[in-house]
Amino acid sequence: MQSIDPTPEILPPAERKRGRRLAVLSHPAGMTHRTIYTEQLPTLALVGLGASEALVGLQRAFEPLSQLLQLGALRAVGRVRMRAILLAGQTFAVLAGLPLVAYGALAAAGPGVGPTIALTSLALCAVGLVVGNSVWFPLLRSYVEPGRIGQFFGVLRTGWHLTLIAYFLAAERWLAAHPGSFGPLFAAASLAGLLRIAMVARLPEAEGAARERLRVRDALGLLRSEPRLRRYLAGMTLYGAARRAATPFAIVMMRRTLGLSDADVVLTTAAFYAGGFASLYGWGRAVDRFGPLPVFRVTALGTAALLAAFAAFGGAAGVAAMVGFFFLLAVLNAGFGVADTHVLFALAPEREPTPTLVVADVATSIAYGAGPFAAGLLLSAALDSGSEPELAYRVLFCAAAALTAFAPVPLRGLRSVGA
Repeated sequence: MQSIDPTPEILPPAERKRGRRLAVLSHPAGMTHRTIYTEQLPTLALVGLGASEALVGLQRAFEPLSQLLQLGALRAVGRVRMRAILLAGQTFAVLAGLPLVAYGALAAAGPGVGPTIALTSLALCAVGLVVGNSVWFPLLRSYVEPGRIGQFFGVLRTGWHLTLIAYFLAAERWLAAHPGSFGPLFAAASLAGLLRIAMVARLPEAEGAARERLRVRDALGLLRSEPRLRRYLAGMTLYGAARRAATPFAIVMMRRTLGLSDADVVLTTAAFYAGGFASLYGWGRAVDRFGPLPVFRVTALGTAALLAAFAAFGGAAGVAAMVGFFFLLAVLNAGFGVADTHVLFALAPEREPTPTLVVADVATSIAYGAGPFAAGLLLSAALDSGSEPELAYRVLFCAAAALTAFAPVPLRGLRSVGA
């Protein structure tokens, strides 16, 4: 790795502590904005606009596939402060998402115009989020204490899960009283994005970090030279692509096959973040104490069993069953995610973490984006050929369960990482 300063400065303890505090305080606003413009709510909004399964899958692929732009951001790190990159990306994302605030006008524009404008807005918003967040983990890496990675991320993620629980409970009440009125919900998310801009502008950054010179080919070379990184990526790809392919179409199934309302689906989304909130801190302590591999095994096999059960019995599920499904899915996903971060931070050198973190993010995100996009195309083709919708969804969930069950296999070679 080429660098003008071969030993970039590490933040002193006081600055690390200030960085951790600002990260924890700003993250709920940032994740509220990111989640509302990339995950469940856009799926519901697109279904309301009459979008097909293929378009729903495409929307879920926007953010992961945009991660390729992070390779370009590597070059900018050598010339621009990481904090400035984060602020520019967040600002662009907030502006790009504003058309969704006028959701009523999009719905009135008709099935040809409304989904097109919505998808364009969501795509541009994803680009801004991805470019800004390309430096988020490198910044966090400079704040966190090596022996408390799991605990730190347990606290960090618990905070924004609590915020999203409150948001989605309020959204459920709003949609129950105003069906199909998504504009105010996107407006609230945009305000959260603005709040994050105000807070991350104060993040500390080591002086040496701005002088790093990072080359894309050197970063990609890590995929050839680091077998542990390849094992990590294989496990993350199996788990993440399968879960991300299944989740949006569980939502589509609830609306189009099970007949649940928008308010019912938002209630299951609140349950999803309640599962994360209830378990993240405990998972963080468990990973720090027992290591990541046992957590990988328990959560991956548990997720596979849950998806298989949904494939078998989901066609008769009501609101209560779907709330339980998403709560348990979130508990398992939270544990896998904390173990994921623990291993990734252990693989990333403390003085030059950016190449490893960005390459890992880009590689996994390509798979995460391809999963829902391919699932959407296959579902659309199956439905167009006359297949029963419920059968098509069952096949998807069975395939996702099988892939998830194999996720711990490549990760077995990482016993010494993060132990």
